Amino acid sequence: MPTLTRRRFTQLAAFTLPQILVRSHARAQADVGRLGGGAHEFTILFTNDFHSAFRPIPAYWLRGTPRLGGAAHLATLIERERAAASTSFLLDSGDMFTGTMSFLTKGEALMEMMTVMRYDAMGAGNHEFDYGWKSFDRAITRVPFPVLCCNIRHRGSDVRFMRPYTILERGGVRLGVIGVMGLRAAHQTIMPSKVAELEFTDPIASAAACVRELRGTVDTIVVLGHQGLPGPMQTDAENEPSIQRSLDEDLAFCGAVPGIDLYIAAHSHHGLEQPLRHPDTGTLLLQTYGYGTRLGRIRLKVKDRRVVAHEGELLKVWSDELPGHAGVADRIAHYRRTVAEQIGPVLGRATRRIVRKYNAESPLGSFVADVLRNRMKTDLALTNAGGLRADLPEGELDRSHVLDAFPFINNATTVELAGREVKAAIEHGLSLQAGMAQASGVQATYDLRRPAGARLVSLRIGGEPVADDRLYRVATNNFLAEGGDGYAAFKRGRVIATDASISDLLIGHVRSAGAIDVPTPGRLLPA
Repeated sequence: MPTLTRRRFTQLAAFTLPQILVRSHARAQADVGRLGGGAHEFTILFTNDFHSAFRPIPAYWLRGTPRLGGAAHLATLIERERAAASTSFLLDSGDMFTGTMSFLTKGEALMEMMTVMRYDAMGAGNHEFDYGWKSFDRAITRVPFPVLCCNIRHRGSDVRFMRPYTILERGGVRLGVIGVMGLRAAHQTIMPSKVAELEFTDPIASAAACVRELRGTVDTIVVLGHQGLPGPMQTDAENEPSIQRSLDEDLAFCGAVPGIDLYIAAHSHHGLEQPLRHPDTGTLLLQTYGYGTRLGRIRLKVKDRRVVAHEGELLKVWSDELPGHAGVADRIAHYRRTVAEQIGPVLGRATRRIVRKYNAESPLGSFVADVLRNRMKTDLALTNAGGLRADLPEGELDRSHVLDAFPFINNATTVELAGREVKAAIEHGLSLQAGMAQASGVQATYDLRRPAGARLVSLRIGGEPVADDRLYRVATNNFLAEGGDGYAAFKRGRVIATDASISDLLIGHVRSAGAIDVPTPGRLLPA
């Protein structure tokens, strides 16, 4: 056979490659036309906003205080539902991270847990960026399932940060799954410095482009949406309908992007016991209350790429009735041994359970604010209700309890603010967009019947009426100092001091105090 010279190869390639590509493209287009379609019955299982809830939660608002959730018990329920379904998929809409185990392993323990549970896909949530985008990038390359978001790019380029969508195929069913993050979730709940090299594009335009690419090639399109208002950080939130968050942003998105069959929401923790159908597009909206206390399940009948019947519900994860999944329990035990030295011995004890309240003054919020004000020696302290992630239980406390309650890598920060900006910060908290600001050193009265922006009735700092032009030293965290959770007033101030991480300050306080009690109430009072 004659030797093929480099020049001859180049000539042949120039002649034949375009023809090969044209023929290949034509075959691919023909194949695409044959994909999907037909009649199928299958089940989608889903979770959202797990937030490192490895341990069951005592449901103290229910008779007998039964336990709900826990990763190993959730895994057992998932396996039971898989066994009962001929074809099933397991999806998550983001915010796996936060909590002690996540904090100490930078999310690795959560991704390992999801691997053992055999998740098929995950949508990115804002808390996946708690340790910076590079840490999250490393995490998503170490798991066998795709992590998705269609509207995140490297700043100043068209290069995507992660996969926009995936196609899952099982039992003859082709499922197109798209991830998307809302701009409010991206810009108000992620610390800007953690994602400085990334940018978030229009979620509607980005998702619509993905739907167009997928629509003719799959049977069903699912969007894993992480947008809207943040969920209420309150353990018994599901028991208080008044603090359930609006789904307005999710509904507007589903109305603006036709062609979506299922939209699995996250971020707002707004549990939907039954799917909600969008009146214009017919998209079915679903969401759990978060923290792994429910497993979402929807059974679908699809014919010719159209959902013709569905049956959806949220299944309670009764921890006392479901045995723990051995594989998940073993993996959690492994990580607990790994971080045991970092958790250390008992620090002290709480004389009573110190709980969170999202839309009111709370014992835990007051406790954190008091520690901040005393440490930074300021006129007052303000912290965000959304930063409080678990109650402090009655009894012995170790480092893990404190990190569960305040898991963020946020530093104590002193900001110099004019009195009018202090009022603006407290007013923002009273809008309840991100929960009521928790305070120390103030006596405020408010009226929630008034329109947002005019709810603060009176404010005293250090026992004196606040003066608009006077400068006050305000202790807070650097997330709020950067304008996080929508607290724009802090960006109009001047940072004059920073200190250690707030979680370290809280740990030191519990250790030195020995015993802590519920703080004296009366800082934020309804008029």
